Amino acid sequence: MTGILLRLILFVAIGLAIYLGLRRIWRDWTGKFKADDEEARRIRRERDLREREKPGVIELKRDKDGTYRPGDDDKRR
Repeated sequence: MTGILLRLILFVAIGLAIYLGLRRIWRDWTGKFKADDEEARRIRRERDLREREKPGVIELKRDKDGTYRPGDDDKRR
């Protein structure tokens, strides 16, 4: 009886260690991916803002009829 109980405790302990290890790996990876996504989003945002300031870029605004047209501050001139 003691051998079966000891074996059961050993299997539960190993299973718990594997579960906690996999859970930690999952959380670390998802955290890393989220951080990478945020960094990429920040870099894209900064690049878009820099490109928007260039003289050849037109910012289109939706008119009353739903058509996109250059706004009043057209930078092409």
